[in-house]
Amino acid sequence: MGKIILRLDRVMADRKISLNELSEKVGVANVNLSKIKNGHISAIRFSTLIALCEALNCQPGDLIEYEKD
Repeated sequence: MGKIILRLDRVMADRKISLNELSEKVGVANVNLSKIKNGHISAIRFSTLIALCEALNCQPGDLIEYEKD
């Protein structure tokens, strides 16, 4: 079975935005964004994904990738 890889760290680096700044824009706690950034989550709400895409001016595919085994 493949796996989902979260690329929030890469998109944040490309946009030169800090975790604190993104947290304020998205309205999600630093701790929760840090978990997303480090891939320590098993699910993400669409509302959070939408907020991230709006704040980072990106598409969901920029944040999430599927990797085959």
